Formats: sequence, C-alpha cells, structure tokens
Amino acid sequence: MADATASARRTGRGDDEGVLTGEAVTLDVRPASAIMRSGGAAIDVVATVILILAALLAISGLELDEAAGRAVSIAIVVACIVVLPTTVETASRGRSLGKLALGIRVVRDDGGSIGFRHALIRALVGVLEIWLTFGGLAVLVGFLNPQSKRLGDLLAGTHAQVERVPAYEALDFGVPASLTAWASTADVGRLPAPVGRRVASFFRNAEHLAPSSRRRVAQALAAEVAPHVSPVPSADPELFLAAVAAMRRERDLTALRLEQRRMDALAPVLDARPVGFPER
Repeated sequence: MADATASARRTGRGDDEGVLTGEAVTLDVRPASAIMRSGGAAIDVVATVILILAALLAISGLELDEAAGRAVSIAIVVACIVVLPTTVETASRGRSLGKLALGIRVVRDDGGSIGFRHALIRALVGVLEIWLTFGGLAVLVGFLNPQSKRLGDLLAGTHAQVERVPAYEALDFGVPASLTAWASTADVGRLPAPVGRRVASFFRNAEHLAPSSRRRVAQALAAEVAPHVSPVPSADPELFLAAVAAMRRERDLTALRLEQRRMDALAPVLDARPVGFPER
C-alpha cells in the first residue's frame, strides 16, 4: 500500500484529487501550486505598485491642498488594490496579468467561473494577507492548504487551477514479444482512469527514473493493474504493464472504429425526413 501511494505521487495524482461539481462529478483538474500562485501574485503586485506610483506622479503636478491630495492618494491606492483587481478578475473570469503569464485561473470550488462577489472578497482579504503582511499570510496559508488556497479563497469558495497542459505524447509500442502468446488469450478489463493515467505517466517518465525507483514504481503499478487482468503472467512488471497498455489501446481503438462504423451506417436514417413529411 505504501509503494502504491508512493507511485501515485511520482507518476500522477491520487484517486481522491479533483474538483467535485454540484452533480457529484469529479473534474480532472490540477490545482496551481503555492509557488505558481506566489509567482503570479508577485507579478500582479509589481504591476500594481508601478500603476500606483504612476498615478501619484500624475497628480503631483496638480495644485491640490494637503487634505485634497491625501484624499486623492488614498482613493488611488484603494482603486488600484481593491477596485481594479475586482474588476479585472470579474471581467476576465478569474484571470489577471500574473495569472495569465503563468497559465492559471481562479475558479469556484465546483469548477465554475467566479463572479463579482468572489472577486470582491478575494480583493478585500488580499489587502490584509498580501499588502499589509507583504504576502506572508497568503504564503503561509497557501503552503498549509492541500489545494494551495489563500485566506481569500477559503472565504470566497474559490481556488486556482492550472490551465496550460503539456503537449500530449502518444505511447507508440506494442505487446512485448515474450508476452505475445499470453496476449492472445488474456482477458484485460478496462482500467480505472486514475490507474490508466499513472501507467501512461510511468512510461513517459521511465527513462528519467533511477533503475531502483523505476523497478519499484513498476511493481507497485503492476499490483494495481493485476486485479483487472486474467490470467496474470509471471513476467517482469514493466513488460507486463507495457503489454496491458498496448492491449487496452488496441481494444479501445477497435471499439471506437466499430462505433464510428455503426454511426456512419445510421447516418442516412438519422438525417432522413419521416415518410410523407412535406418539404418546407
């Protein structure tokens, strides 16, 4: 069990991660880490500070008395650290300059787009945890939370998710020669989605693993895959995983082709008008 958990951490996410929608459907999304969120917040803070300094410099040439100058300065600061972030996140559905640069977006806990209320709560709490504590409170809460939420996210019911995903790399290999005879009679069931993802991630990253780690992860994954295969061959765990992955790929491809063939055969019937239906 410990090896399986370790392999899940190395090769993919665990089964319990994701976003649960109101319809009890788990969305397969990756929350942004505290480091990514800190980088995005740093970009936003720098841009905001530049904007505040530019605005204060612009009003410095106006002939305002001390009270009016102080009031205008406070209004500029409030507009830049509360009004502007709220407006930007509401209009862009959870993005800002820093988040756009790092490919992350703030969403509701059910995966939907945030609204004005969420953005306003985040901006108001951000005054305390980002500006008054120089980001220390936000970093502390983010590192302690499993989804890297800051205090504003906890109060608003939001979190940040990664929107940029790496390009898909197809795994192009077949059943190993030593398992060809076994594959001709083996019954390989459909793997649970998390297990299938971890197997695919293992083969994409196998060449970067140390031999001992590679063998240990392969053994843990083979133990997870074995209940879905009958009979289980007495072979090297990595060869066994490669054979199962190749067989499932071929069977899924065959099923998709058969489904497409049936739909093509039904297309004339589905697109045709009922008998006697008038032309309009």
